[in-house]
Amino acid sequence: MKTVNEYIHENQQRFLDELFGLIRIPSVSSVPDHKEDMVRTAGYLADQLLKAGADHAKVYATEGHPVVYGHKIINSAKPTVLVYGHYDVMPVDPIDLWKTPPFDPEIRDGKIYARGSADDKGQLFMQVKAFEYLLSENLLECNVKFMIEGEEEMGSPSLNKWCRDNK
Repeated sequence: MKTVNEYIHENQQRFLDELFGLIRIPSVSSVPDHKEDMVRTAGYLADQLLKAGADHAKVYATEGHPVVYGHKIINSAKPTVLVYGHYDVMPVDPIDLWKTPPFDPEIRDGKIYARGSADDKGQLFMQVKAFEYLLSENLLECNVKFMIEGEEEMGSPSLNKWCRDNK
């Protein structure tokens, strides 16, 4: 069995490539010109969930930006963990304060600089990769559901209705 550190080391470049692919999509929820980017980001995440081992991952339309829902059910009698995250980011203004383009990730001094690298694309991506690791080593002992929204940075106006409609 591989340790988590071994798994990360063996997959480091793939992880960075996949994370950077996510970060490069300018998913600014509050800017109408980014509507297509929001849909593209949701599709990218659904694909990443399936690649990580989810049984199901789908992009659900809402009155605003899409919700990505995915799950892995290992045994319906086991407990279920819900992983919540969001793929939308804040606007980049003032742009002149950025040392590099905000959607062009750069590693400086061992840290990733880009819009969304931490809040919340980076954290969410790390959770998906932890899920992938647990599945790859047959260590997952609970069911996992992912609910990833695209409107957290604007107050989640569509999420309550989506949850009610998709119990």
